Amino acid sequence: MSFASLGLSAPILNAVAEQGYSTPSPIQAQAIPAVLQGRDVMAAAQTGTGKTAGFTLPLLERLNGGIRPRGNHIRALVLTPTRELAAQVAESVSLYGKHLDLRSSVVFGGVSINPQMQTLRKGVDILVATPGRLLDLYQQNAVKFGQLEVLVLDEADRMLDMGFIHDIKKILALLPAKRQNLMFSATFSDDIRRLAKGLVHDPAEISVAPANSTAERVSQKLHPVDKSKKSALLTSLIKEYKWQQVLVFTRTKHGANRLAKHLDGKGIGAAAIHGNKSQGARTKALADFKSGKVKVLVATDIAARGLDIDQLPQVVNFDLPNVAEDYVHRIGRTGRAGASGQAVSLVSAEEFKQLKDIEQLIGKTIEREIVNGFEPQEALPESRLNPNKIGPKKPKKPKKPKEGHQDGQRSGNLDKGNGNKPANAENRHRRPAQGAKTEGSSARRKPTNAKPQGGRSQESKPQGAGKGNSGSGQQRNNQGRASQQRDSQARGSRQRNER
Repeated sequence: MSFASLGLSAPILNAVAEQGYSTPSPIQAQAIPAVLQGRDVMAAAQTGTGKTAGFTLPLLERLNGGIRPRGNHIRALVLTPTRELAAQVAESVSLYGKHLDLRSSVVFGGVSINPQMQTLRKGVDILVATPGRLLDLYQQNAVKFGQLEVLVLDEADRMLDMGFIHDIKKILALLPAKRQNLMFSATFSDDIRRLAKGLVHDPAEISVAPANSTAERVSQKLHPVDKSKKSALLTSLIKEYKWQQVLVFTRTKHGANRLAKHLDGKGIGAAAIHGNKSQGARTKALADFKSGKVKVLVATDIAARGLDIDQLPQVVNFDLPNVAEDYVHRIGRTGRAGASGQAVSLVSAEEFKQLKDIEQLIGKTIEREIVNGFEPQEALPESRLNPNKIGPKKPKKPKKPKEGHQDGQRSGNLDKGNGNKPANAENRHRRPAQGAKTEGSSARRKPTNAKPQGGRSQESKPQGAGKGNSGSGQQRNNQGRASQQRDSQARGSRQRNER
């Protein structure tokens, strides 16, 4: 099969040939025709299989020759989770669209917003953006969606995951209802798949590799080691095997900084890349790593999304990820486009649960090798696969409500005489008993007719008070208690807001 057989025009085919490609990858062969037909698409493909071109090429084809965008309007929006990925997608759009009369631009945070606003004034056919900066531009009336035809979510599993979902929902509410939706990712978890199906309509579902698969050309190995000796072991491995280019994953930003500083101190050039770094620092670190100026790039999972590094030989898991699917993403950075690669994990005993989840996901145990001089004091337990639980976890079935039970109702029994009011509702909302202290209040109001007598509390009933005035006194006490309760609730609300 050739790119020409997929229905792409000559200008795009020429650009593809200039990049040295002649045969589409499996994800491209399936996705390009579906996108050209105007269908919504959900596509899952292993990292490094060409999924970016899988949506870039047909997107350019569909937009070519269409109506020009008006000022500040865009015709296609590509959302990405990170600045690095946004820049790389924008580069692909420029390379493959170089022979077309289309305008494209990229916007992300960490840099001045003014040049981005000026570019959008002329209108843009394809805008690649991170969610936060896109919302900033919209709030300043710098971008409009009236002419939007296509929405692309790249790395959709991350885009819809915690931390991105709120911005995504805000953006979706601004877009025209009639549009084509394309969702591309390395994997789709079951939870994300269910959420995604609420956004796409009758999608063409494409899966080149299952979510639990790892690249066949990547050899995997783990070294059991105590947490306190991980830095020393990594230093030893880099020097002993003369690794020249290593991508190392840590769980936290501070951990990435500490490790990069440690390696630098041992004479191994290293740089850290994570969300707290400025865009300039991240770009420089990546450029230095690609050029060989630094041997080690230490990254967090989010910062590494979309990193495109040709012929990366080694990936090291300094910390195992909390989410097993992230292991597949991480080691997918090596062994790309037919090349071989090596994934090494440094695992302490306290990470056994994460290891067990990873091995269940990929369906095999990872080869272990204890390095001389780094024998762990606390042994890493042996792994045993459960054949019934291999692969991604199945979503839990929702609990069926009990008969007669309504949402938000504590009891399944309804008081027939009160419509939908729960039984004993009056008892649950009864006022506090007389003399009971309202929760959260530090002092009681003084009843207007109460006078201290014989060392009694000012709230006590005066001695000798007859039955004749007890009704009015009780009413005033009830009013005082209600007022105190309102004051207490107001104070509690203010304290929560201040915290």
